This record gives sequence, C-alpha cells and structure tokens, in this order.
Amino acid sequence: MSAWDAAMRQALACAGEAAASGDVPIGAVVLGPSGDVIGSGVNVRERDADPTGHAEVVALRAAAEALGAWRLEGCTLVVTLEPCTMCAGAAVLSRVERVVFGAYDEKAGAVGSLWDVVRDRRLNHRPEVVAGVLAAESTALLDAFFADQRAT
Repeated sequence: MSAWDAAMRQALACAGEAAASGDVPIGAVVLGPSGDVIGSGVNVRERDADPTGHAEVVALRAAAEALGAWRLEGCTLVVTLEPCTMCAGAAVLSRVERVVFGAYDEKAGAVGSLWDVVRDRRLNHRPEVVAGVLAAESTALLDAFFADQRAT
C-alpha cells in the first residue's frame, strides 16, 4: 500500500465521472501542502469541445483558483494516467512539488514513457515523480472504456 493510494482513489472516482459523460476516464486531484484536496478535474474534451480539457489542466486550474495564485508550490498533482506533454508542461509551469500517476501511457506519456518533460534538466523546475500508484485499477478503467468504445 502506497502513501498515495487514498489520493489516487479520489482521482479514480473523478475518472469514473468522466467515463459517465462519454470522455476518456482520466481523473486528477491536486493536494495542497497540508494534503487536502484543493482542486479536482476530469477529462472534459468531448463535453466542452476543448482540446485542452485534460483532467490535469482542469485540476490545476481549480487548485490555482482555490489558492488565488498560479504557483502551486508544495502541492501534489495526482492523476490516473501518465501526463501527456501538455499536462507535464503545465505541472512544471505551475511549480507543483510532485506528480503522482497511476497507469503508464506508452503512446503519449511525458513523465518517463515516451518523453520525460518533468525531469528535463534544462527547465527551471523539476517536480518529483511517483509512478505506478494503483496502476492496475487505472489501466482496468481505461481498458474497459476503450473496449466499450470499440464495441459500439
């Protein structure tokens, strides 16, 4: 059992909301420095016809609004799927302390799989990475969603 399991379960609950609305089931939460959830998000690309409507971006925006600041220093982004390049860049630019993710994304992951944006030494901020938290649950949710999409 990981120290991040409880937060990942909250992100998985968010992912379920995305699936219910027809979006890819990815969920994210941002924990403030005290460990409380200060922002959450689900994929809203389909719902909002928004190419930037990724769960991580939605959660980071909610956290920034809650704090009244764009710098999310001391915060942790917890997401069910390894962030893409856009979301990894948003994590770096928002100055989160760490990124915790569940399933690896071999096709578009930018936190170690395909690229490693968050640990690029040329950047001025490099969050800690905790990978594979409840990966089986995250993968199962995505696999079920895509199997259903192929069946319809």
